Amino acid sequence: MYRGVRNRKQFLAGLSLALAVTVLPVAAYAAEPDEPRASLSAEASSEVGQDTVEITLAAELSGASQTEVAEALNQRLDSVMKQAKGHQGIEARSGSYRIWPTTDRDGKIAEWRGQAEILLESQDFPAVSKLAASLGDRMPIAGMAFSVSRERRTAEEQKLLGQAVEAFKARAQALTQALGFASYRFHTIDLGGQDAMPPAPMPRMMSAMVADKAAAPVEGGRERVSVSVQGTIVLQPK
Repeated sequence: MYRGVRNRKQFLAGLSLALAVTVLPVAAYAAEPDEPRASLSAEASSEVGQDTVEITLAAELSGASQTEVAEALNQRLDSVMKQAKGHQGIEARSGSYRIWPTTDRDGKIAEWRGQAEILLESQDFPAVSKLAASLGDRMPIAGMAFSVSRERRTAEEQKLLGQAVEAFKARAQALTQALGFASYRFHTIDLGGQDAMPPAPMPRMMSAMVADKAAAPVEGGRERVSVSVQGTIVLQPK
């Protein structure tokens, strides 16, 4: 019992130390005001295949009254959502929803229009493409957006972290030697990541997809994932 408590305390202490090193600035030794310092940065990056797709299904209806449009749109959404849910590996959720009036030349309401979306997200490209095609007669594909999943991004960042640290150390050593100092020690270290810009949706014509129930081709591109290391070193003379 005592040993288990002691080991648990040691584990928590080690975890707290690890978090302090990776998140908080490292300042084990305070630099004197007259000690020379240098600020450096290094980065490691790679191109990662996009393994997740989000397909936007959209429906647009019109009617004589706001109530008529709302009821028809809600029925359409309910019907499509029931069919979209329950597929393994595919997440279906509601997207945007709006109803608005259109006016004639005299400024009077001519009709009401409504638009609603359902979003399908999956890493199984063939399955989600097939599902989207089967729903196209009621809610055709309005767009697609590809991204890198959190799991793949995290795994890639863990690999890049070691490369970024080694690059930072090599740059620090090269600078130390170039300036004629004997060695250096770390003063502050900060880690950061840089995600790629969100992929822009790829619009597809709704009218073309209404009659075409063939699965749309789904293929992701690549995203840049990077990890950066910034810090300050204290240069020590010979």
